[in-house]
Amino acid sequence: MKKIIYTALSCFILFSCTQKQAFVDVYTTTADKTKTMQKDSVVLKAKSETQTTDNTITLYPEEKYQEMDGFGAAITGSSCYNLLKMTPENRTAILKETFDPKEGFGYSYIRISIGASDFSLDEYTYCDKPGIENFTMHEDDKRDLFPILKEIKAINPEVKIMASPWSCPKWMKVNNLKDLKPFDSWTSGQLNPKYYQDYATYFVKYLQAMEAEGFYIDAITIQNEPLNRGNSMSLYMTWQEQRDFVKQALGPAFEKAGIKTKIVVYDHNYNYDEDKEENLDQQQYPLRIYEDADAAKYIDGAAYHAYGGEKEELLIIHNTRPDKNLYFTEMSIGLWGEGYSFAVDMMWNMREVCIGTINNYNKAVIMWNYMLDDKHGPDRPGGCNICLGCITIDSNDYATMDKNSHYYAMAHLSKVIKPGSHRIKSEGNTTEGIYYSAFENPDNTYSIVLQNDMSMDRNVTIQQGNNSFTYNVPSKSVISCIWK
Repeated sequence: MKKIIYTALSCFILFSCTQKQAFVDVYTTTADKTKTMQKDSVVLKAKSETQTTDNTITLYPEEKYQEMDGFGAAITGSSCYNLLKMTPENRTAILKETFDPKEGFGYSYIRISIGASDFSLDEYTYCDKPGIENFTMHEDDKRDLFPILKEIKAINPEVKIMASPWSCPKWMKVNNLKDLKPFDSWTSGQLNPKYYQDYATYFVKYLQAMEAEGFYIDAITIQNEPLNRGNSMSLYMTWQEQRDFVKQALGPAFEKAGIKTKIVVYDHNYNYDEDKEENLDQQQYPLRIYEDADAAKYIDGAAYHAYGGEKEELLIIHNTRPDKNLYFTEMSIGLWGEGYSFAVDMMWNMREVCIGTINNYNKAVIMWNYMLDDKHGPDRPGGCNICLGCITIDSNDYATMDKNSHYYAMAHLSKVIKPGSHRIKSEGNTTEGIYYSAFENPDNTYSIVLQNDMSMDRNVTIQQGNNSFTYNVPSKSVISCIWK
């Protein structure tokens, strides 16, 4: 009888201990690609049971910063074309791996073009015949974009969408704001002020048409790369023009139509393309617009790219106007410079674009081109013909894929940083080459994304409240951790 009681008591104690034990999910990608989002688990212990290391980071959830919107990639016309060339089974498999918030990586934000971009199958807008009454969604979008968006939304109904135009309709363009001569070209030109109201209506009609298809657009930017005249589809638009367009036409039009989609300005490089003389008065573009209260009241924030300048510009903009949000909307990889290297690009983008921009108050990261083929396309003449997507698919079979650095960079963020989470204070004593950012998720889980940029493994201890764990972070690698 005593033996039976003792055994039952032992089982009870063992069961109680098992119930209390918690684990940290750790995902690792190494620069040499021997590990790509490889999952591991470590025991979450009491702080008193964990010996600190040379790299000890403490989280302070009581001090919160920006709310996070999400992470992902641009679903361009080219991406849709390549995806639709795949078998339905293969396409569903890669989209589930990318977007499924439970079984996959949970990409949570995508960017699409309003009309064509430099990665579409043709140049077009939704009103190429003069007269705003001729607005209609283009057949290319109906054929390619809509089916892909519907499949993505079926996998992750909560995915956010940001939309950006590369050009207004050509009949709205002029050569410059002094001569006001018609400008019949997809490349360059400026928006004729007399068409401000029509162009605002264009945005309203677009948002209403997309919502009718089941695609609510969370945010729009007014113009992709407004200081770049040279793209295959482009429109030059100064801060003065965006200010006037927003306050005179776009903001009131959204208000009248009951549109809740966020208006985001700028959408270009940190350095405002200052190497071009005509851009010398365009420095700190968003701040100049915000100075006008009649425009600023309609604007949610500003978007940035990383093709020029430094990420610290985000901190300057935030500190000046902390009431306005920041988004990172584009960075591509490609064969320029010394060429593409998974290792080099993975480390640079995690440090500068992912962890770096988030720690400077950015609330979303979206990379360029979800999928391109092995010939870097389809692409438009005058656009980028050496760009790579997050995924490269072989055009010989539309099945063989190479997942590039951007694919895993976004996976490291989206897998553990949930939409609606907040970046929280995290600090500690760390050795050279350790970069990190920490978060509290809406479901009360905690997460950290950490990079070891050095050529040696590092033991890192993470402390949060009474909880603690230590993990050996491989050299030249990124880890993403989540626990409760």
